[in-house]
Amino acid sequence: METKQEEGEVSILDNIMMMFRRRDPIASAADEAPDSPTPIAALSPLANSVVSRCSKILKMSTKELQNAFDAEMPSSVKQPTNYARNLLEFCSYRTINAVTARSDYLSNKEFRRLTYDMMLAWETPDSESTQIGGESMPKVDDEKTVSPEAFSRIACACAAIADVITVQNLFDALTSSSGNRLHFLVYDKYLQNLDKSIKSAKNLSITSSSLQLAEGEIVLDADGISVLKHIGISAWPGRLTVTSNALYFETFGVGGYDKPVKYDLSTDLKQVVKPELTGPLGARLFDKGVMYRSTATPEPVFFEFLEFKGSSRRDYWLDVCLEILHVHRFVKQYNLEGIQQSEAIARAVLGIFRFQAAKEAFRVLSSQYKTLLPFHLAESLPGGDIILESLSSRLALMNASVQRNQSGNIDAKRQITYPVSVLALSRFELSKDADIVGEESYPGGYVTVGEKDPLETVVRQSILDTGKAEAAQATIDQVKVDGIDTNLAVMKELLFPLILVADRIQHLASWEEPLKSTVFLVLMCYIMLRWVAYVLPSILVCLAVVMLWRRHFNKGKTVQPFKIISPPYKNAVEQLIALQEAISQVEALIQAGNVILLKLRALLLAVLPQATDRVALFLIILAAVFALLPLPWIILIVIIEAYTREMPLRRDSSYRWIRRVREWWFRVPAAPVQLIKPEDSKKRK
Repeated sequence: METKQEEGEVSILDNIMMMFRRRDPIASAADEAPDSPTPIAALSPLANSVVSRCSKILKMSTKELQNAFDAEMPSSVKQPTNYARNLLEFCSYRTINAVTARSDYLSNKEFRRLTYDMMLAWETPDSESTQIGGESMPKVDDEKTVSPEAFSRIACACAAIADVITVQNLFDALTSSSGNRLHFLVYDKYLQNLDKSIKSAKNLSITSSSLQLAEGEIVLDADGISVLKHIGISAWPGRLTVTSNALYFETFGVGGYDKPVKYDLSTDLKQVVKPELTGPLGARLFDKGVMYRSTATPEPVFFEFLEFKGSSRRDYWLDVCLEILHVHRFVKQYNLEGIQQSEAIARAVLGIFRFQAAKEAFRVLSSQYKTLLPFHLAESLPGGDIILESLSSRLALMNASVQRNQSGNIDAKRQITYPVSVLALSRFELSKDADIVGEESYPGGYVTVGEKDPLETVVRQSILDTGKAEAAQATIDQVKVDGIDTNLAVMKELLFPLILVADRIQHLASWEEPLKSTVFLVLMCYIMLRWVAYVLPSILVCLAVVMLWRRHFNKGKTVQPFKIISPPYKNAVEQLIALQEAISQVEALIQAGNVILLKLRALLLAVLPQATDRVALFLIILAAVFALLPLPWIILIVIIEAYTREMPLRRDSSYRWIRRVREWWFRVPAAPVQLIKPEDSKKRK
């Protein structure tokens, strides 16, 4: 009796716990579906396992899924060579779209495992691929891993996980330590951090009521730890918040934060956002700041992110601000409105969430060519304008998608562009867009079954060009040298042919060898009179011939390094003295330039009437010469006059004429200048 009573109590407790236990939607769907779906002969065992799980989630049999694929897809997708892979993509994309209808799918480990298995199955979709490559699939720590192609085809089916513009960079960031193969543990950690980033944004939207956000504006991140705002010599600690439209700074006050100050990134205010040195009292000491300047701010504003080592926080905030600035410039450049504008901004927002997840999970802050932010990447890549044009052309088709969504034409449906980024944010409860109609029939990502996105093709070509740009930049970094003397020595050697030609002409102009000087003068006059129109074309043709000749005969040969004799070594004191002398010379040149300008101003204002009369008469004569003589004759006269100054017949008269001109110029007074001290508004602040 006691045993039966105890068993009864246990069963009652189990029933109560089952009533209150939260069930996994993927697991519950699998429980409700048939236990043993019929395998598809064309698929490999791993692909059949994935399709079987998809059928349980979709509550359809595998045969029904295959029939739907055959009925809905065009014949180009159902070719025997790619039938298995495209069928797998069809089932995977449908399942991902169904599961991502919930807002918490990223926190579901079953979803993370399923999408990873989809990638594994994509590499071996049929029995032939299993026999050929199934046993030799690369492994890390005895676990199967995923290739970049499989990752891009499956991950981009979920707009939150990857974007076709940055999917290659994302894969490189995730596999930086695993030989370009993706391990499940790394993928799982990335999705967990992505889920944390999105949930953090949702919490910030709730707690940031003091910001008075515009409709559709999304809070992306906030930093209230050691952030200083500098204007002039003044500084204020506070909290910095970035949204999809602007930066907000709340100064720390008594009992909380003061009213936030908005620094707009969405309207056209000629904004400039760049890294800058900051420090106390306006000093430029530490490379930890971001400068914001626009027509709405009378002075530049500097945000300093204090940290003991490095500038990773500053770099992160700079990248996020530039991404928001770039996406709004993209919207204005292509006149996007309504759902098109919302889709572009939502795409940037999702990119920032992925950027946050990679940064938190793997401490990754990529370079400009490897960034995870789509619009920032398009601005950095060679041919990035083509990427933006391709994206804008895709977005231009979006207005018709809502009206044509129910069209029965298969090819028309596949050409439609859907607001998948807006849909992803709305499913995360981060935005609500009234223009989305019939979202249940929208795909969940950026890819189409059996086809490559044209945007992906453009991005891949830009990445190939990036390799050439990086190689060229590496050569530039190698030849950069330090020191003014060393750089001057390099420049002198590079310009040696031109310097040699100038020295030869100067030697001929000195008339030390009258015969050679006379021959050169006659030849120059003949060219100026007869062949002046062909001088520049002849030089360009000669340069082109030399380049082609070099290309033909030096094909495959390495370029020999340019040898330069380095100047003598100077210690720190000698370098400071040389720098001081160089600054003094530059200052003297600037002073001489100012004196010339002030003397010209005096002549223009007739401070010395006699000198002004002479200059006016000279200008009238010069105007008559330009009006009556052809330009080649004027150039020839100037060249002959300059070339024959040292000629024995003209040497004495030239010296007297130049002396008189200098004496006259020395007698011309400079216009007066009065220096006024500006009002020290910074100190008043």
